[in-house]
Amino acid sequence: MDLNQKVTFADTVFAQEVDGEMVLLDMESENYFGLDEVGTSIWQAMQEKETLKEVLDLLLEQYEVEEEMLENDLSDFVGKLVESGLVKVEER
Repeated sequence: MDLNQKVTFADTVFAQEVDGEMVLLDMESENYFGLDEVGTSIWQAMQEKETLKEVLDLLLEQYEVEEEMLENDLSDFVGKLVESGLVKVEER
């Protein structure tokens, strides 16, 4: 994962926060996805920040975790979102 890339959200995905957790609906596939508290934090950070590096930096401020571990978790999370067609990762 290149941390200088940005995440673009699919137009067919609707997100709603319910009781502190994000629920995603992909209108194209009609699939629902539920994000836990950490997944919700990552999703919100990706909406606020320009690059994955900025997302990583924001999350490092929120959670007491080693940077390498968080970077791996972020990469895995983004990879799953890409595989599901919910986001695209592209050069800034």
